[in-house]
Order: sequence, then structure tokens, then C-alpha cells
Amino acid sequence: MITMENVCKSYRIAKRNAGLKEACKALFHREYEEIQALKNVSFTIKDGEMVGYIGPNGAGKSSTIKILSGILTPDSGQVTVDGRLLWNSGRRSLSSRQERCSRIEHVRQIGVVFGQRSQLWWDVPVIDSFELLKDIYSISESVYRKNLEELTELLNLGELLRTPTRQLSLGQRMRCEIAASLLHSPNILFLDEPTIGLDAVSKLAVRDFVKRLNKNHGTTVILTTHDMQDIEALASRIILIGKGQILMDGGLEDIRRGGENMDETLAELYRAYEI
Repeated sequence: MITMENVCKSYRIAKRNAGLKEACKALFHREYEEIQALKNVSFTIKDGEMVGYIGPNGAGKSSTIKILSGILTPDSGQVTVDGRLLWNSGRRSLSSRQERCSRIEHVRQIGVVFGQRSQLWWDVPVIDSFELLKDIYSISESVYRKNLEELTELLNLGELLRTPTRQLSLGQRMRCEIAASLLHSPNILFLDEPTIGLDAVSKLAVRDFVKRLNKNHGTTVILTTHDMQDIEALASRIILIGKGQILMDGGLEDIRRGGENMDETLAELYRAYEI
């Protein structure tokens, strides 16, 4: 189960004014502004759910995923993932050793795919990246071989494993990225724009695999995407975020309006909430 309670996150960024004079001035006196990425975000996701987490660019989707995956620390609020309390602003911090052990245990139970970032080493064959991830996650040889065989078959990776990552097409690389995120048998999978830039055939392959993963292993899936066909194919529940706040949380049919398709529905929601 995943729980976020009243989570807030802000960023301090430098102001960038136009013109050479302003650029020179900023070298000696830089001004900053605070951006509120998340404002009291709260939701609960049950084990085995597939949830679409949607919103416009800058809404707070990626910040949420990074907090849940342990990359970012929130300013306040409580975050629990798979029974582990990652953050609680009302309690004393863990010791550095306890925190390190907690983070290690956390990353062993989650898988993360960022569509625009790679966890594969660029100049070596894909199988070498997999072998290194095996060591990083301390996966036993028997589990690694079993998972690799299953993922290779389901994602059709046989001819790709000996190919350097830089020589793969985007669709091929994304299939390998998904396999890399699942080698250690995580209970939770975070997918951030997993089909961005993929052709129709590759998108269908990714969607079919995620559905089978959820059905066969009960893996909890949190999907962020602008592709509403991904949402319709995979998610039974949608959480809409805008300007750092949760605006809507409901089933797919609850959010769909009349005979509108999901793109029309989403555009109407954006207009209604002025996001």
C-alpha cells in the first residue's frame, strides 16, 4: 500500500531576466523565487492497483514519483510505501545508518522507469547492464536467471541482449528499460511516460506486458503519462493533479463524461480547473 498525507514540496530557483545587463547583474546578485510543486497532497493506493496519475506539465507528477521512489525528500507530510515509513515530519529523524538501511530496503521493493532517462549503460551490451544491476540489487543467481528468462520471453529481448544500448531503437530500449526495472522482482512499479516517442506496435507491446505483470504478479503500478490511450488500456483509477494539488480521484468511468473520448474528457477537465 502507498500512502501520502499532506505532502508539500517546494523548489527555490534563480530568476532569469532577459538581456545582457541582467545576466551580468545576476553574476553578483542573484534573485530567487520559490515554486510550490506539491501542496498538501494526500492519497492512498492499495496493493495491486493500477493508477493513472495525470495532469499538465509542471503539475507535480514527477515530483510525486521522485518522492515515492526516494529520490526527493518532501518539505513536510507523511509518506508510506509498502509498509515502510519513508518520511514523517512529526517524528525524529532516523540515524544515518538506519536511514541508509531503510533506503536500501526501499529500492529493492520498487521499480522505476523514466521514459526520458535511461538506467542502462550507453556503450555496453544490454546484458552487461543487467549483470551490473544484479550485483547492485544483490539478486541471487537463481532468481536473476529465472527473472531474466521470463522477461526476455515476455518482452521479446532475445536479439537485443548482446546489443549496445546506443544502437537500440527507442522502442527496443524502452522494453529493455522495463526489464531492467523488474529484474529484482519489485512489488511496486512507477512508470513515468513509459511510451513517450514509441510507435504504435511498441506501445501495444508495453501495455500488454504491464497488464500481464499486474495480473500474474499483483504488481502495483503507478503510471504518469500524457497518452490517454495508455490510461484507458491500463488504469482502473485516475488521480488528477494540477498546480500541485489533487483535483480529482475516481474510477475511469466516473471521470469519463458521456460519449467523450479520454482526450476530450481531459481537455474539458483542464479547462474546468483552469490548469
